[in-house]
Amino acid sequence: MANETKAALAYFEGGFRPLADAKVNVMTHAFLYGTATFEGIRAYWNADQGELYALKLNEHLERLRASSKILMMNPLPEVAELRTIIIELLQKNSYKEDVYIRPSVYKSTEAIGVRLHELKNNFYVIAIPFGNYIDIDSGIRCATVATRRTSDLAIPARAKVVGNYVNSAFSKTEAMLNGHDEAIVLTESGKVSEGSAENLFLLRGDTLITPGLNDDILEGITRAAVVEIAREMGLKVSERSIDRSELYIGDELFLCGTGAQISPVIEVDHRAIGSGEIGPITKRIQERYFAAVQGRVPEYSHWLTPIYGTKKGGA
Repeated sequence: MANETKAALAYFEGGFRPLADAKVNVMTHAFLYGTATFEGIRAYWNADQGELYALKLNEHLERLRASSKILMMNPLPEVAELRTIIIELLQKNSYKEDVYIRPSVYKSTEAIGVRLHELKNNFYVIAIPFGNYIDIDSGIRCATVATRRTSDLAIPARAKVVGNYVNSAFSKTEAMLNGHDEAIVLTESGKVSEGSAENLFLLRGDTLITPGLNDDILEGITRAAVVEIAREMGLKVSERSIDRSELYIGDELFLCGTGAQISPVIEVDHRAIGSGEIGPITKRIQERYFAAVQGRVPEYSHWLTPIYGTKKGGA
């Protein structure tokens, strides 16, 4: 990764500069207390078209603005201005491969003291080459973990708060050190919430079920994309609470998110899901999703911002 990003540019403190020079003081409030929020955005390279497509850019930036409001941060620039910064950064880096983009707003005051108010904030964007975060080809083995998802009354999951990802780290490490690939996290009341950093979908018959927003989940942008694809395929979609034992008797199961993309689950708590192999519906959704994000499905072109096409007046 170091070699891949050695020459990369970042947007930091109001300008474009080498990523290696985008640094903060160790006294920065966000470093001391996790008082920052971010978005993870993917851009997909289509070699045949010679184009890099940023996925659901507006939706991510709107969510970043909402998370910033929850954290009592000064208003961010409008989405159009943030889009321009990200597009220009990608163009300056001239990537011809899949990319992970991380815009973040952080409490930049250098001070000791736990609070949200009366602190300055700043904005940065990094963009680096990025492959698969989770195995998307052979299926993953998950475990429900003892660590519970933080509730909306603690650290709200609908805001991508940097400090909240310690909860995700506890969950993921607990699962992996016990021999599994990924965690499935429950709410305080014992209902299924999501993966360590992914939304979850369970198939039973012709209905795709996903936990509701009141189950302490992130309001996932990839989750919304999956719902759109599923309905196009004629599946019923139900947003409701899921018991842990219901996972065991599902026909298919998968996790989704910017990092995870569409990650089939073949086992939970040592119990095979369905046949114990990637299910046919999951495979169809996965194939449709990847075709869409790579700009090969015209019906989903509204999801995409062509980065190099903008130089020629593209959307």
